[in-house]
Amino acid sequence: MKRNRRDFLKLSGLTGVGITASTHLSSMVLNSNQDQDTRKKHFNMCGYAAPKLDTVRIGFIGLGNRGPAAVSRMNHIEGTEIKGLSDIRPEKVNAVKKSLENTAHKPDIYTGGPDEWKRLCDRKDIDLIYIATPWALHAPMALYAMEQGKHVCIEVPAAKTIEECWQLVETSERTRQHCIILENCCYDFFELLTLNMIRQGMFGEIVHGEGAYIHTLLDSNFNKTGYYDMWRLKENFRNGNLYPTHGLGPVAQAMDINRGDKMDYLVAVSGNDFLMGATAAALASKDDFFKVYANKKYRGNMNTTTIRTNNGRTIMLQHDVTSPNVYSRIHKINGTKGSCLKYPFPGKIALGHEDWLSEEEYKNMEEKYTPAIVKKVGEMAKQVGGHGGMDFLMDWRTIDCLRNGLPVDMDVYDAALWSSIAPLSEWSVAHRSNSIDVPDFTAGSWKTNSPIDLPLEKGGNTQVKS
Repeated sequence: MKRNRRDFLKLSGLTGVGITASTHLSSMVLNSNQDQDTRKKHFNMCGYAAPKLDTVRIGFIGLGNRGPAAVSRMNHIEGTEIKGLSDIRPEKVNAVKKSLENTAHKPDIYTGGPDEWKRLCDRKDIDLIYIATPWALHAPMALYAMEQGKHVCIEVPAAKTIEECWQLVETSERTRQHCIILENCCYDFFELLTLNMIRQGMFGEIVHGEGAYIHTLLDSNFNKTGYYDMWRLKENFRNGNLYPTHGLGPVAQAMDINRGDKMDYLVAVSGNDFLMGATAAALASKDDFFKVYANKKYRGNMNTTTIRTNNGRTIMLQHDVTSPNVYSRIHKINGTKGSCLKYPFPGKIALGHEDWLSEEEYKNMEEKYTPAIVKKVGEMAKQVGGHGGMDFLMDWRTIDCLRNGLPVDMDVYDAALWSSIAPLSEWSVAHRSNSIDVPDFTAGSWKTNSPIDLPLEKGGNTQVKS
């Protein structure tokens, strides 16, 4: 029996966690097991090569926590022109503009009002909008920018609701503008090394993967000046795996999710909140500023989400930003011939069950399987920085693809799928950890989509500047 999307959302209870259906997407259909093969598909963005851009003209929105570093990194990449900067706070925009005074970039600024960013998107001389704003603004800004004929890069997560995920897919397909999720962990050196080994068959058939975001943010979330309008703290009123992509992105690439396999369903469980509510109450007793945050219900300390894929693989994701854990974004892949593990300890590789490779054996593997992107710009990436260089690799690869008219590594289907885990996990937690199907945002194209171009068979000619 076929049901439209509005019916499915109602039946599944997703409307209860803030997920609603929009009228312009009501023609899309899904049946009870969310098979989207019959969905109206405008175009397949996986493998799509947009017309090449000799110079990528960029506008940045959001210059608080992540934005300024992104602007700085782009200054080191050939073939970029920073045309505009936008943030609601004038001091943030002015500071970044000042940092570019001794460069070739002469950006205009857009600030002071909540809609100034739209004027930046409206410009005809911009090719790419780079979005580093609070999460709730990611999808609305990306949608508007694509409608104005701009490619978009979006910090994680790309969307907060299932409806927003579908809107990103529909708009990217219809406008043929790339929607790139800025999942920088996919460009960590160890993840790239082991991905290449997996591609070469060193781990055999992939069976299981694990990822996590275990990062104590308790103090920063309650810092009055840490996040604009305390937005990051407010996100923790939701209960689920709110930040799944750092762990999921590399695992999804290792399993060729959306490119040979797809996610089938997930279950999620959260423990109690042992720290956030208590912290809010303690702060409120001393400072009236925090009274509005006292007596709120916060997410559980640890969320564990388990996903089964169509091909019978499993993925475990964990999220805890409150407990005093040693930082870990676990990257674990198990195959029929080998495995790898990183965090909380340095990366390790095993080709069998006896033991991890020795330091010498590891170095031999590193020499043999380091992928082309790391050989090309890895050392410069380490110098420029950004999470050890992986931010720079991500930005360089994006620009190189756009300049050469190549498909991007992380397309709109990845953006939608990886981001959908948060609201789906919320639903599962709210329904006593019942399972829920994961949408197929590719509408069946996952069966024939090609994996990302790891060897850099095309492109790779964008230079870097010190």
